[in-house]
Amino acid sequence: MDGWFGELRERKGTLAVAAVAALLGLWWWEGRAVSQPAGILAPEDPVQGPPESRKPWTFHNHTLTPLAAFEIQARVLSAERYRFDRPAELSPVDLALGWGPMSDSRVLEAFTIEQRDRWYFWRSAHMPISESDVISHSANMHMIPASEGVARRLKAARAGQLVHLKGMLVRADGKDGWHWVSSLSRTDTGDGSCEVIWVESAQVADRPPDM
Repeated sequence: MDGWFGELRERKGTLAVAAVAALLGLWWWEGRAVSQPAGILAPEDPVQGPPESRKPWTFHNHTLTPLAAFEIQARVLSAERYRFDRPAELSPVDLALGWGPMSDSRVLEAFTIEQRDRWYFWRSAHMPISESDVISHSANMHMIPASEGVARRLKAARAGQLVHLKGMLVRADGKDGWHWVSSLSRTDTGDGSCEVIWVESAQVADRPPDM
């Protein structure tokens, strides 16, 4: 009996290891970056304008106030999910996005890019473009999905993919006095320089439509 139970335990252990390996493999596969050819993949600047209405609404026990209509087509430079910080009640993911020269693989290969604590960081030993061009053509953006479908697409986005987002830049106010206010500029830096986007529509693709 001991031999049979021992064999059974060994088989269970082997299956458990195989299951963990499969999950790790799936996690790596889903999170891998998408390689892109050289060239600017998202040539247009984000489009911002007055909102159709400035009337606030309630979402997840927060008051959201529209500040501007917003649309962007960009390359995902990095994606980071958040579950436990205060903003995660509204925003489960941040996307660091690049457009213009910051959507070109020839430029991006000179950079190391990462996200943490709701910030986006970049560094380069040999700058292929000016610092002002990096600042004005990339940003960390906090995503507030307007629906579960949008949330799924945003949380599945990977570095290298192309996104087309439509929605609004907003101010969020919690009942506890906490607030989060979107930047309205693409050239600011430091605290408060990230966009807070109410995302009504999200398209994610591995290649631009014309490729």
